[in-house]
Amino acid sequence: MADTSVVQIDVPPEMGLDAAVDADRFLIRGAHANLWFEGQSDVLLVSFDNLATIDEGWPRGPWAWRRLAPLGHSVLGVQSHAKDWFRQPTAPELIRGLEERGFFRRFRRVVLTGASMGAFAALNFAPLIPEARVLAFSPQSTMNKVIAPFEARFPFAVRKSNWEGMPFLDAAAAVPYIHKAVVLYDPFVPEDRSHAARLAGPSVQLLRVPFCTHEAIRVVMKAGALPGLVAALVDGDDVGQAFWQDFRARRSVPKWQRSLLAKAASRGRHDLVIRAADAMLRLGKDLSDDDLAFVRRAKRGAVNTLKGVQAG
Repeated sequence: MADTSVVQIDVPPEMGLDAAVDADRFLIRGAHANLWFEGQSDVLLVSFDNLATIDEGWPRGPWAWRRLAPLGHSVLGVQSHAKDWFRQPTAPELIRGLEERGFFRRFRRVVLTGASMGAFAALNFAPLIPEARVLAFSPQSTMNKVIAPFEARFPFAVRKSNWEGMPFLDAAAAVPYIHKAVVLYDPFVPEDRSHAARLAGPSVQLLRVPFCTHEAIRVVMKAGALPGLVAALVDGDDVGQAFWQDFRARRSVPKWQRSLLAKAASRGRHDLVIRAADAMLRLGKDLSDDDLAFVRRAKRGAVNTLKGVQAG
C-alpha cells in the first residue's frame, strides 16, 4: 500500500537564468545551490536555508515556504546543498545573475529573510539587490574565529565550510550597504547578543526577544507573529507596536515558557518561577503532558528551594 502520509511536492520546471527572468515558476540548479521560485504577487520574499533545512533532503521547497506562501507574496528560495552558511560561489552568482537580467525589477518590494545560517546569508547578499530589506532571525555575523572569537557553536559544520578569505566573509561589512534590516535575537544567548552588537548600524533595527533562545523564528511562528512582522517590512521600514501586540501570544508557546523558567531559576528568581509557572498552568490547557510536567517540576523545585532558604 502506498504511503499517503508523504506530501508530494510540485517541483517547478528547470531552466536557466535567461528563461527564468519572466517565468512564473522556476528551478535553477547550481553546483552548490539552487534557486526555487514561486510567483504570486509584486512583493518578493527571498528565503535562505538554515542548517536544519539541509537535513530534509530533496526535493524540498524554499525555507519557511509553507508559512510565507499563504501571505500571498512571491517566494524565491535560495537552497544550499550543504551546511556551509552559503560560503560558496554559486548562490551569489545566481542572485547576481538574476539582478543583471532585471528579475528583481518585477517587484515593488524585495525582502530577504532567514534564520541563523540563513539570516547570515540574507544580510550578506542583500547588497546584491538594490533597495532590498532584510528580516533576520538569530543571525551569525560571521563564523570566522579571528573576527568572532566568542562563537564556538556548530563546530562540525563550521569545520566543513570555508571561513578564510573570499567575498561575503562578514555580514557586518554588508550592513552599511543594506537599505533596511530588522534583526531579532535573544539577549540571553551570549553569542547571539555579540553578533547583534556587530551588526548594529543606522539602517538596522535590533529587536530583543528574550527567552526565545537561538530559535527565535520558532517562537515567532508559534506565536502567530510572523505575518505581521513580514507585513511591517513589506509596507514600511520599521517594526512597530503591532508586532509586540501579536507577540504577546509567545506566553503560551512552550519553548518560550521553558526558557523563561530555566533562566529565572538559574538567576535565583525562584519567586518569579513560581508566579510564571502558576500562570502557565492556568493557561496551559493546550500544553502537552511533557510540557506540563516540566512546568510542574520547575515550580516544585522553586518552592523547595525557597523552603530551604527560609528554614536556613
